[in-house]
Amino acid sequence: MLLVGICLLALLLVNAFVARPFSVPSGSMEETLRPGDRLVANQLAYAFGGHPQRGDVVVFDGTGSFLPGSGGPTGFWDGLSSLGRDLGLAPAGNTVYVKRVIGVGGDRVTSTGPGGPITVNGVPIDESSYLAPGDQPSSVAFDVVVPTGKLWVMGDHRSASRDSRDHLGEPGGGFVPESRVIGRADWVVYPFSRLTGLDRPAAFAATAGTGGHGEQG
Repeated sequence: MLLVGICLLALLLVNAFVARPFSVPSGSMEETLRPGDRLVANQLAYAFGGHPQRGDVVVFDGTGSFLPGSGGPTGFWDGLSSLGRDLGLAPAGNTVYVKRVIGVGGDRVTSTGPGGPITVNGVPIDESSYLAPGDQPSSVAFDVVVPTGKLWVMGDHRSASRDSRDHLGEPGGGFVPESRVIGRADWVVYPFSRLTGLDRPAAFAATAGTGGHGEQG
């Protein structure tokens, strides 16, 4: 029983602080991620002063950015449920999203709408390697500067993704605080036929040296 207890404690600690499993809830990241895919979020990816990078796929809590702010758990059962989610023992809930980072703090991200590419600090991004077949980079025009400590995120299935673009006119402007990022999605682990690593697309290398915190670890 002691050995079982130690193993269980080790698993809980890994889920809580190192690698946390998630189930993809929708098709907003197709074809990179499909509904029902199980992925592992690396919770140490941005520890010790690191930052999300352009092109990373991140898991984050949308409370306060994509969803109205919340005062947090109000009772014993709410607190227990929150603890279960943190430990990976309960479903993540409907406040958790998976999107790709397009812009980081200090970046200017623009789109002219249908037919035009997304640009980051004036550099057009070739997104053909990961956008869903038939999708355009954006069907709506926008021009934003990402505040320090925040992110501009978009789904790979642009025509089926509610992302930063959909919250432009709301408080927060669609920007996700880095503090709300749970981890970087590094692996699809189930179904086994889709076992793969989620690498940062090479297209974002063209933005190196253009500003923002994109050159930080």
